[in-house]
Amino acid sequence: MTQKAWAFLGGKQVPQEDAKVGVMTHALHYGTSVFEGIRGNWNDRIGKIAIFRLAEHYERLLRGCKILRIDLPYSVDDLCQITVDLADKNGFREDVYIRPLAFKGQEAVANLNLNSLDDEFMLVMLPFGSYIDNTRPLKCQTSSWRRPMDSSMPTGVKIAGLYTTSILAKSEALAAGYDEAILLNQDGSVSEGSGENLFMVRDGVISTPSETDNCLLGITRDSVIQLAKNELNMDVVQRHIHRSELYLADEVFLTGTAAHLTSVGELDNRVIGTGTTGAVTKQLQDLYFSTVVGDNDRYVNWCTFVTPSGG
Repeated sequence: MTQKAWAFLGGKQVPQEDAKVGVMTHALHYGTSVFEGIRGNWNDRIGKIAIFRLAEHYERLLRGCKILRIDLPYSVDDLCQITVDLADKNGFREDVYIRPLAFKGQEAVANLNLNSLDDEFMLVMLPFGSYIDNTRPLKCQTSSWRRPMDSSMPTGVKIAGLYTTSILAKSEALAAGYDEAILLNQDGSVSEGSGENLFMVRDGVISTPSETDNCLLGITRDSVIQLAKNELNMDVVQRHIHRSELYLADEVFLTGTAAHLTSVGELDNRVIGTGTTGAVTKQLQDLYFSTVVGDNDRYVNWCTFVTPSGG
């Protein structure tokens, strides 16, 4: 028997099959929405879902709402409680992907004025395994598509319309036989993967593109920066990175809510380092995976635990 799934829409929990919007909805036509991707990781040892850095995700969602002039009637605490309640209601006892979406919900076409549109919030969650195979290094391609400049589209938050570029880049890479795409900025410097932040290790130094390189200010990115500093005694330098530097790096890895922390073994048919998962990447992977399920006592406050009842 298939488990019934529940969503949150219109200020209440509803069966997911009934969580629908009309064909004239503004966000459907114009991409006027802000979303988050949040992981709930099942910890079999304690029988709980560990939702990773829940409040931080909603803080970023509300920053995106501010940019799109979306006014939600919920605080960060409210949104966290809505999520916990829905996870309990759904009763999933496995890894889940949590997708909140704040959007212009008014049925209005040919209206480009954000100030005159009604706002809405929805939340869905679904069982979710691996987005990318973390057990092996990825084969990546530098995309022909460029990451938009922040002056064209705000890049520090997850605005739905922004992800068209990422989808084009990912699709291009997969069609060419690669696992993932690396996007450059308009000036040719490195920005990020199609749905992940990028890190490089060279001569014992970890580097990552800075905020001004139009990369998303990732929650996983921030977590890895803290883990590297606190647990490996390695600072992370945030700076411009040239494409050719990646070819000469000792290690390259990607981070993201869906992708977790994944090694890059090749870029543009050039082997990175030894082509295997490097020592620093492996240490950070081990630290990260123990942290996101709530087994790392030093970072247990990053997890919100839910014992799903399905009631």
